[in-house]
Amino acid sequence: MDQITTIIAQELGKPAAHVQAVIELIDQGNTIPFIARYRKEAHGAMDDTTLRTLEERLKYLRGLNQRKEEVSRSIEEQGKMTEELAASIEKAKTLAEVEDLYRPYKPKRRTRASIAKEKGLEPLAQALFEQRKDLPDPLELAKDYVNPEMGVETPEEALAGASDIVAEMVSDSAALRARLRALIQRRGSFGCIGAKEEDSVYRLYYDFSQSLSRMQDHQILAINRGEKEGFLKPSIQVDREEAVSLLVREIIRPGSRSEAFLRAAIADGYDRLLEPSMENELRAALTDRANEGAIHNFALNLKPLLMQPPAKGKVTMGLDPGYRMGCKVAVVDPTGKVLDTAVVYPTQGAARREEAIQSLRKLIQKHGVVHIAIGNGTASRETEQMTVELLKSCPGVSYMVVSEAGASVYSASKLAAEEFPQFDVNLRSAVSIARRLQDPLAELVKIDPKAIGVGQYQHDMPQVRLSESLDAVVEDCVNAVGVDLNTASASLLRRVSGLTAATAKNIVAFREENGAYSSRKQLLKVPKLGPKAFEQCAGFLRVPESENVLDHTAVHPESYEAAKTLLMLCGYDLKDVENGAISELEQRVKSLGLSNLAGRCGVGEPTLEDIVKELLRPGRDPREELPPPIFRTDLLEIKDLKPGMILTGTVRNVVDFGAFVDVGVHQDGLVHISEIADRYLKHPSEALSVGDDVKVLVLDVDEKKKRISLSIRQAKDAQNAQ
Repeated sequence: MDQITTIIAQELGKPAAHVQAVIELIDQGNTIPFIARYRKEAHGAMDDTTLRTLEERLKYLRGLNQRKEEVSRSIEEQGKMTEELAASIEKAKTLAEVEDLYRPYKPKRRTRASIAKEKGLEPLAQALFEQRKDLPDPLELAKDYVNPEMGVETPEEALAGASDIVAEMVSDSAALRARLRALIQRRGSFGCIGAKEEDSVYRLYYDFSQSLSRMQDHQILAINRGEKEGFLKPSIQVDREEAVSLLVREIIRPGSRSEAFLRAAIADGYDRLLEPSMENELRAALTDRANEGAIHNFALNLKPLLMQPPAKGKVTMGLDPGYRMGCKVAVVDPTGKVLDTAVVYPTQGAARREEAIQSLRKLIQKHGVVHIAIGNGTASRETEQMTVELLKSCPGVSYMVVSEAGASVYSASKLAAEEFPQFDVNLRSAVSIARRLQDPLAELVKIDPKAIGVGQYQHDMPQVRLSESLDAVVEDCVNAVGVDLNTASASLLRRVSGLTAATAKNIVAFREENGAYSSRKQLLKVPKLGPKAFEQCAGFLRVPESENVLDHTAVHPESYEAAKTLLMLCGYDLKDVENGAISELEQRVKSLGLSNLAGRCGVGEPTLEDIVKELLRPGRDPREELPPPIFRTDLLEIKDLKPGMILTGTVRNVVDFGAFVDVGVHQDGLVHISEIADRYLKHPSEALSVGDDVKVLVLDVDEKKKRISLSIRQAKDAQNAQ
């Protein structure tokens, strides 16, 4: 078992054999969704989140080893490698430690120290730094290094050059940097002042100070953005005397003749080199931590948003509100196919508002509309008011306000143009809004996850790292739900395990040319979709039209024989699955013994358990087990809210300091982290997820500033008291 496997196994608390099996599966080109679902025996049924963490750590540790090799090779080429240094590099656990060790040997631009070395002053600096007992007076020793030809005119100049070399030695010492870093992290503070007198959203930080150990991620990100926009001047502060004293204690031997020289050189090294370098390094480390936290939070929010329960099987009207250009309307059938479009103008006077209501009523009656989806952008409030009035004469119809984040990005994209060449940009957006209500996952996969807007400071994040994290979430969600091979768009298919954008397009093209797929096996006829891609994707693709009921399920083709054997041993066959006549399957499996059946079917117990679940509910959608979306027929306004009211709302975003909840008044209210639960929460995500339906108590309403303060904790207390 190699070192990387051992490290990851210890970090995750998993058996090394399971970790090694996952590493081998990744190296063989298997995707995380495939490994998570269809190789449970190999890894002990780790979930996709754990497997993603394993994959990230594997990538980091392999990168660390590669960097160690590069650094070692560079030092060896310089002829400066020692056994002690080699051992230190080998023991380093982070890239930062490796870079600290490499710092003295890293090729540098010309510095004061390198200029002094060119003048032959390195032996003098080394002698003074070593502080041997027989060391002469520094000024006397420096006389031996006076060399006018090399630019050293006096002993004082020689000592000045030696001081520059010692200052750099101190700055480059990995051990000293580690001790100083620990001191600053323990005793340092993060200060910030305003760079401008004008008011701004950053005024909270115009006179700010906080210990480094207590800095919150959202504070770091806010200060970074404020600095970038020229409003803030941040700095890391630590007591200079304490920092210099630490270095002095580590370096100077009491009674040394070079003590005064070294004290001055150490102070110079701290002020000129170490302090600014450590500040940059620590700020970068804080930013990296905050970025990772924000990316993690974004991913946490994205998953429940994508996994929102669909409102399938109903004719839906999508309204994309607007003022000057009007409200764009699209009616789609239960499968998302566009039935009708229109543009109405409910914000341009009473007459046009009444005209809009009449037009929408006709569309509702003509197509049998059941649900209305209203985008939450410009003019959303006025459109919602009109809809409430409209519904008074349309019994059985209800509406829901949906986030239109990213809808404009999609509607102006090449993908939207290919999908709806006959519609202008605005009508495409209305279609997207309607489909978001019908099947959020299928529609949102068409949009760059960064544009969906369920995080904070997403535009300040390292974009590649953010994209990798969010794409992984989308991939996990799509594969957890499964995809209908005969209705899925190329955008959805490319998120399926083992498929690329090219193979996804080929699947759609094959379907358009040859008609609907009648079995999973037909995928093997798709150009450029080979056996490996088929293995990775087949289990996540559903073919409802197939005569083989197993093609409707998440049972992988490699386990079809196992499924048939299981049914036969339990007294059933595939026809019974089609007819739903296997209600006693679980009891029969239990009576015959799971372990016994797994052995006879030739699969592991986790795989057999999954097969049983799929046979009992072919084509099940895990999202349907979640609470359904909240539809409305009436309307609240912010002026209607009063402190003490208890409302039902939906969590729209979870951030470091709390959660934003939609209570049906167009303006989301904030539940501060302290108002979420009675227990201490390190982060709101410990108690809430995007899409959660919650009871909230109104604490305060500022109609002018459009701010609503809410409490989940106090809502529970009030209900318990009743």
